[in-house]
Amino acid sequence: MPLLFGTAGVPLSSKDRSSEGGVRRIRELNLDALELEFVQGVRMGEEKARKVGMIAQENNIALSCHAPYYINLNSREPEKISASRDRILQTGRIAKILGVRSVVFHPAFNHDNSSEIVLARVVRELSLVRETLDAEGNEVILRPETTGKGTQFGDLQESILIAQEVPGVLPCIDFGHLHARTNGRYNSYDEFCEILDVTAESLGDRWVKNVHFHISGIEYGLKGEKRHLPLRESDCRYEELIKACHSFGVDGLAICESPNLEEDALLLQKVYTAQ
Repeated sequence: MPLLFGTAGVPLSSKDRSSEGGVRRIRELNLDALELEFVQGVRMGEEKARKVGMIAQENNIALSCHAPYYINLNSREPEKISASRDRILQTGRIAKILGVRSVVFHPAFNHDNSSEIVLARVVRELSLVRETLDAEGNEVILRPETTGKGTQFGDLQESILIAQEVPGVLPCIDFGHLHARTNGRYNSYDEFCEILDVTAESLGDRWVKNVHFHISGIEYGLKGEKRHLPLRESDCRYEELIKACHSFGVDGLAICESPNLEEDALLLQKVYTAQ
């Protein structure tokens, strides 16, 4: 399977704003993937999940899910850590019914802790989540996302280390976030290759043949990410990024998070198929 392109959420041009309508619109646009956004909470019942999954299967659309934003596995309050685990579990359970391959989430905030302390906590909590999902026969891949600010846990190396420590975990690489949190690095062919090379060396074929990317333009400052931008209104050298993806022969999903969603997803797909 090559890279499949799609949108983070229902395409803007979809008249039917439901998940089912979003899947059908993705097929009309001739895109191949849709990330269902559960960012405010998992508000989808089992019956609807079965229906959405069936429509996705009929239309040959690959689905992924983004878990709620309110996840912090390094919270100072134990009840918030427990609630964070539950939110990942809820997303994982609905993901299985949907036929989703990956659940993306932002793992933690650093607070005043060192990277080592936060990593240990995230690994401990995700191991508990993984044990529960495994006991339920749920093989959905958990995807901690590389984050856009230094206050958030999840630079590239941290995301790789989680995946090395916990089975059934692989990173979601958000190229815009890495660009923003380094205040302008990771924006050339060589630097994109560096990201892919480090991750491939660390995680091997299980990652190379099943990547999950977020791609968008991004506005950033000294403290990192400010907001997503359309690709052509940003400094993102997306053609070089796509060239790097070709060079490494990665397979998986490339989800566009630009404000103009399907327009940039189609642009990326066009560049990819032309190379």
